[in-house]
Amino acid sequence: MSVFRQSLTVASAAAMGSIGFSGDALAQAASTISGADTAWVITATALVLFMTLPGLALFYGGLVHARNVLSVLMHCMAICCLMSVLWLACGYSLAFGDGGSFNAWIGGLDKAFLSGVGVDSASGTIPEIVFFIFQMTFAIITPALIVGAYAERITFPGVMLFSGLWLLVVYVPVAHWIWGGGWLADWGLMDFAGGLVVHLTAGVSALVIAKMLGPRKGFPRDVSPPHNPGLVMIGAAMLWVGWYGFNGGSALGANGGAGMAIAVTHISAAVGSLTWMTIEWVKYGKPSLVGFVTGTIAGLATITPASGFVGPIGAVILGVMAGIICYVLVGLIKQGLKIDDSLDVFAVHGVGGLTGTLMTAILCVPAFGGLGFAKEGMTIASQLWVQCVGALAVAAIALVGSVVILMIVKAFTPLRVNEEDETEGLDITSHGERGYNL
Repeated sequence: MSVFRQSLTVASAAAMGSIGFSGDALAQAASTISGADTAWVITATALVLFMTLPGLALFYGGLVHARNVLSVLMHCMAICCLMSVLWLACGYSLAFGDGGSFNAWIGGLDKAFLSGVGVDSASGTIPEIVFFIFQMTFAIITPALIVGAYAERITFPGVMLFSGLWLLVVYVPVAHWIWGGGWLADWGLMDFAGGLVVHLTAGVSALVIAKMLGPRKGFPRDVSPPHNPGLVMIGAAMLWVGWYGFNGGSALGANGGAGMAIAVTHISAAVGSLTWMTIEWVKYGKPSLVGFVTGTIAGLATITPASGFVGPIGAVILGVMAGIICYVLVGLIKQGLKIDDSLDVFAVHGVGGLTGTLMTAILCVPAFGGLGFAKEGMTIASQLWVQCVGALAVAAIALVGSVVILMIVKAFTPLRVNEEDETEGLDITSHGERGYNL
């Protein structure tokens, strides 16, 4: 998902290979479809889907009780399929279509069911159909991230109805604002691969649903540790690999910009992991595997919005900040605020994405090895102001939208399972299967 998609005809170009916004920062590239760019974005698309299936599914599945592992896998699989159909029907068009006089806020339905999108139509140097499917993988993983907030206590119909409405009410407008030529794109907001569009939307909504749904039975004193840390590590490793496509593919081209995005992504993940490990080691005397890979995900989420704008020094700084800030917020949310965001979606993804978004305004400057500001005439102060306004607007629509959606869902179906089903586990009570026959 490259930055600032004011127009689908603007190609990846300039130093970092990302799409220019407002036509001010990056040069227009040739409209000829490039085989190399197309091949890379197709590969990146597969990597991003790999993040959700199986990466995120296994990461979340290992963190819950053994009696709920299949329910988490089912949630991720079902969300993937539902989001794919909704993205085809109208999501893509509303995010990247022409909204006419309302284009600052939402796109139109001119591309519903891929109307007018042929195999030869171009989006910069890649076919638009490739751009469509690449964007679809982001629309899949974002609501899937929220699964970690309500794991082990939500009804399956509630998952499906909430996720479908959430994509259209929250994700699609924000994607249009920032990547589809909306008002934040006009302002010059810098979000290369989804610090706001993906991580902050999911994080804020996760906090809302965790609060409205209520805590798991026994929270916070009697919640068992992850049932399979090995699965957690395997899932985190898959997420790490898939993130190469998440951030590197957002350059929309096979170029040095994609290479730098991948490099800083890897560095931030490594530093975030080591930072989290060090904190645990000092505090408890033993570094845990689950804590280590949680630091990995924090580092990846934090570098995401900045990955097309910062250099290695910026990546190191963001990795350290990710490890420290996200670690502190995990404890604050659960122990301080007593909100059972089961798998720390807000503390890791929401806070990480917000941190990276705000720090982009500082770390993009050449003094830190960055590529400069989004638009000519910008300063750290003015760019930071734009980043803050964007973050507040995105957080607001995620918060309000999620509350409204949950009220609608409750009107049609129970949102929370009963106490007996929660005790028995969602694998058998919701899906008639067990993850383990012991």
